[in-house]
Amino acid sequence: MLKCIAIDDEPLALKQLQSYIARIDTLALERTFTDALEARSFLEQQRVDLVFVDINMPDLSGVELVRSLAERPMVIFTTAYAEYAIEGFKLDAIDYLLKPFGFADFSRAVGKALSLAELLACRKAPEQTPKSEAAPRDREFISIKADYKTSLIRISEIVYIESEGEYVRLHLEDRTTVTTLFRLKNMEAALPPELFMRVHRSYIINLQRIRGYAKGRVFLSEGDSEYVPIGENYREAFQRYIDEHYNNLQ
Repeated sequence: MLKCIAIDDEPLALKQLQSYIARIDTLALERTFTDALEARSFLEQQRVDLVFVDINMPDLSGVELVRSLAERPMVIFTTAYAEYAIEGFKLDAIDYLLKPFGFADFSRAVGKALSLAELLACRKAPEQTPKSEAAPRDREFISIKADYKTSLIRISEIVYIESEGEYVRLHLEDRTTVTTLFRLKNMEAALPPELFMRVHRSYIINLQRIRGYAKGRVFLSEGDSEYVPIGENYREAFQRYIDEHYNNLQ
């Protein structure tokens, strides 16, 4: 169950958020606010898991509100202006919802927050969560919003993921790519850590796709045609994985 609040200076928009939240059993609405300053005061005193907040508000914008918080909960921005989405993702927002949005888009965004919360809980208490019972790690697909639709991508078909500023590009088994407005940090948290590893500030690889490595590079296909760099800060962890999982015959 995620504790959440909703913030929007438009009463009708706030009422719609309330109705959507009420339809999802895994959300518990703590408070609603039409005043961002009042909401900030509440968040400084009370901890919640998730905040739905409008970006364009008087006195204090949603982006300014989130940026001012010492401890940030997960955030889903709502806005009538698509150009504000980039600012939202700079704060590692879970998602943004472009007004007017329907329940399907709302539910998809909440699903991303739930998956992230479950994964973080698994990492904090691995001894209490056997791998066979960790539902997020057992999921076969990940949903990606791109090209004006939500696509289901089979996790095993992701070869590697590349950061492109505020976007990530998924490189797939069939040599196609999918680009979506998402932060690499959030993508890393959404993927099963036993299958994927961040090897560079701009790259995550599918560990099952490793075909070789040399001179700060990891090869992900036969031959030298497809590889990604291994960052200096990630080399020790990568080498440790190789030592633990592969027999060195040299």
